[in-house]
Amino acid sequence: MAEIVLKNMYKRFDDFTAVKDLNLTIEDKEFLVLLGPSGCGKTTTLRCISGLELPSEGHILLGGEEVTNRRASQRDIAFVFQLYALYPHMTVFENIAFPLRTQKVSKKRIQKEVMQAAELLRIKHILNKKPKALSGGDQQRIALGRALVRRPKAFLLDEPIGTLDAAFREEMRTELKKLHVDIGATTVYVTHDQMEAMSMGDRIAVMNQAELQQVGEPHDVYANPKNLFVAQFIGSPGMNFLECKAAKDTKGDIALQMTSDGTVISVPKDIQNVLNSRKGGSGELILGVRPEDVLFSIQKKENHISTEVYAIEKMGSYNIVDVNYGTELLRVRTLPGIKVDYGTTVYATFDMERIRLFDKKSEENLIQTVGRSG
Repeated sequence: MAEIVLKNMYKRFDDFTAVKDLNLTIEDKEFLVLLGPSGCGKTTTLRCISGLELPSEGHILLGGEEVTNRRASQRDIAFVFQLYALYPHMTVFENIAFPLRTQKVSKKRIQKEVMQAAELLRIKHILNKKPKALSGGDQQRIALGRALVRRPKAFLLDEPIGTLDAAFREEMRTELKKLHVDIGATTVYVTHDQMEAMSMGDRIAVMNQAELQQVGEPHDVYANPKNLFVAQFIGSPGMNFLECKAAKDTKGDIALQMTSDGTVISVPKDIQNVLNSRKGGSGELILGVRPEDVLFSIQKKENHISTEVYAIEKMGSYNIVDVNYGTELLRVRTLPGIKVDYGTTVYATFDMERIRLFDKKSEENLIQTVGRSG
């Protein structure tokens, strides 16, 4: 059992708080991704789990056992860094075998463990070479092999493929996830790349400014972001945000009035209920909509807003069309066959079952709990 539990964990460096009141449970055999921008606290969290840093407050449990104040060597956890820290004077075999030799493991067992790891990582053919003669992808596999032979309870990976080029990163994402499935160890993976997080994680824990923002399965975090930060950070391109407020439509039902040009847009019953239930009036709101949930029309129709084509990015299997909407910019994902010219007036509407609505002041998502699947 390698469940990892963080309870009310803080990490401070003098007057700077790097991690604030973190409560997080990483299930046994789970692949959890810690995601967030640089400086958000994710690497510090990983170092506290490993024992390379000790928390200022709180508790860390590994397999139900308190390890908060134990040294890294006492935690049975393997750490793989972004910079692989391989020994240049040693062969691949010697690098992988190093942790076993420091534990005075027998030569017979070292041979067996190294060969098993090399087989799993497909590096048997380079065991006699030295790191400087190898590619970044091979060096990363060596670092993983060195961690594997220890047979730890958990693997901690700190942006291990950040230095690789795009093609290698894509290949290694697949390899790392397959490796996780093969060995069945609990894995915590740190990255600032939301594409990595979405493609690899069983769950994603999003952090910002030392605090945990949201934890969930990739699709749920994408479809039901807890707040504006998560909505903007997850997705490429990120979610569009348009300012609005509550109003009445032509039928007298509560609706949304867009700040940019005053257009009133009717909304489904569940959003009407949310707007009606808000205490102290509706206040200022922000409508959030993903680029793929914006639809174009050449003719003005009900619930459409008037926009002007500003830029077009042709991505091959789809286009990203930027349109000006008053002083706001709206990014739209379209099929590659849809052709519009720069400066053309087009009318946009939204998939109203997939929009999200945020309180401008608190930045919290107001409708993620109304049963929408996204």
